Amino acid sequence: MGLLTMPLTPSLRRPSNTVILLFASAVSVVLVFQVWLINGPNIAALPAGHFIPGGRHANINDINNATLGFEKIYVIGLPARTDRRDGIVLSAALSNMSIELIDGVLGETISDKAIPSAEGYKRMPDPVLGCWRGHMNTIQEMVRLNIQTALILEDDADWDVRIRDQLRDFALSVHALTQPLSEDPSSYADSTFPSPKSPGALPASELSFNDLPSTIPPKGSPYGDNWDFLWVGHCGMRLPSKSVKNGAKIPKGRVVHHDDPTVPQKQFLWTVSSVDDLKDGYEDHTRVVSHVQDGICSLGYAITQAGARKLLHSIGLLNVDAAYDLLLRQYCEGSHGRPYHNCLAPIPSLFHHHRPAGSIQAESDISDHGDGYKKTAHTDVVRWSTRMNWDVLLDGKTNWKDQFPDAKQKA
Repeated sequence: MGLLTMPLTPSLRRPSNTVILLFASAVSVVLVFQVWLINGPNIAALPAGHFIPGGRHANINDINNATLGFEKIYVIGLPARTDRRDGIVLSAALSNMSIELIDGVLGETISDKAIPSAEGYKRMPDPVLGCWRGHMNTIQEMVRLNIQTALILEDDADWDVRIRDQLRDFALSVHALTQPLSEDPSSYADSTFPSPKSPGALPASELSFNDLPSTIPPKGSPYGDNWDFLWVGHCGMRLPSKSVKNGAKIPKGRVVHHDDPTVPQKQFLWTVSSVDDLKDGYEDHTRVVSHVQDGICSLGYAITQAGARKLLHSIGLLNVDAAYDLLLRQYCEGSHGRPYHNCLAPIPSLFHHHRPAGSIQAESDISDHGDGYKKTAHTDVVRWSTRMNWDVLLDGKTNWKDQFPDAKQKA
């Protein structure tokens, strides 16, 4: 006997494909939202170059992504220095960082016609010119592609295995110095920002890292909205003061992080500056964040798109009469006919030159470091150096080697 078929009642009729698709979409949205609530706006999972200009508020945890909260990380180096490229690529891989290599430039290939110069200009040494042009090519690429923020490193850079924690602390310090206050968006914690009210303005009160003011969250970068340049890799810097040349126009506020375990004792600190404000004014294990004064060395810095355009004009197209790091100093301080820009830095810096074992001549392609052989590798100031812990990282261990363990106090 055949089956008796009857038409479905309206309540039992199969839903249309459109209804099914809408329901599935709604379920997907709910599931994604639940995952977000559980994990937060996570971060370690963010792709390299995660950046939403003009989108949601930047999250401080974006610093945990593969580009340390910037849109790109560029590394500059001569292609012939394969040893340096091997080292920086390995360090980046072991640090879960995504980098893009930029070819350095040999100074002898740069035409005199391509060097912006004033009347009576005398050509600088070829290695100095090559360094300048390598950085300018990187800045040019950033401007051409409209990259919103980038971290630019030289290929011998080294950093602490805790670099993300250090950069997070640095970002919070930059917020305190440059973001408007939550309770009064027309003012800042640093009374001398964005510029001192008078040439003789006294330093703003020091801000303790452990008691930072509440500020308006940044919109574009986890490091804040009101900076052009972050000098995170340098060889020394002064704290801004009205008594220092060009200091009148530089904001004076600073954030002081006492008991920072990533900073060595003062006896292990090093600077090329003739005056060491950090050693002279603070106790062991202190890091200070301030605006830039007398910076030197172009080992590592971050820059915004607006800052890159200004730098391309100020250093790429105006008189090139000094080494690149000195031109950066002029760019930040607004000296030698160049306008002032908003630059901040940690002291001591977070990225430092690595000095490998081997020929001392190989330490630099710009200056002569002398002859001889270095038996032991080292990196200045960095306690848990990534390069000095390659073997530990490759084994997946965490028993980090401390280059500068605290000296025992004499009884």
